[in-house]
Amino acid sequence: MTYCVGIQVDQGLVFAADTRTNASLDDVRVHRKLHEFDFPGRAALVIMAAGNLATTQLLISRLHRDVAEQRPDNLLAYRHLFEVAEYVGRVLVDSQVQCSHPEHGHDGVNTQATLILGGQIGGEHPGLYMIYPLGNAIAASPETPFLQIGESKYGKPILDRILRPQTRLEDAARTAIVSLDSTIRSNLSVGLPVDLVLIRAGDLRISQRMRLAGDSPLYAQIHGSWSHKLEQAVASLPAFPWER
Repeated sequence: MTYCVGIQVDQGLVFAADTRTNASLDDVRVHRKLHEFDFPGRAALVIMAAGNLATTQLLISRLHRDVAEQRPDNLLAYRHLFEVAEYVGRVLVDSQVQCSHPEHGHDGVNTQATLILGGQIGGEHPGLYMIYPLGNAIAASPETPFLQIGESKYGKPILDRILRPQTRLEDAARTAIVSLDSTIRSNLSVGLPVDLVLIRAGDLRISQRMRLAGDSPLYAQIHGSWSHKLEQAVASLPAFPWER
């Protein structure tokens, strides 16, 4: 399974994704699900994927090829992020069709994938889109400034309670880590390491990137501090009448 979350606040964008994939109960592997397309001074884009790994890898390879060969349709050929989302949606649909062809041995296999695309193109504000297997897309909104794909239910409550457009970018990043930590704790199919990327509004490049493993001091500190403060918060809630 997978869990990826993208967050859009006034100061920029946060992307966080786990790295666990499994083909069966005893075939668990680590694969990167967060992919960067960094064109400093022109655009900074990130794509996260949940679903069929072959489809995702084909999609990412095609996007890199289209830029390298300067094909008419490529990530740098558009002035608006919604146009990039439309282009990526078309490549996604075509990649799903190719991966499902019987000659590739995938007849009857679900080759669908769902994506989160976000970033900033020069002259535009940062943006965040979810791209569905049919190639259509929706954008994040001020009312719900985050998008999730994969095993989303365990990590959603913290996002709902904390995130607002005015939330500081670093606080949004910490919230994303806690959201992933909550999911990892509750679902064995989501696992470390966690990839984290920040795009600060106006930078037009990847501002910060890091990978957090189980032995990363920062991850251990956030995990321990969050658990401890949750216990303290529960203990400080109003007493029942019979406790007084």
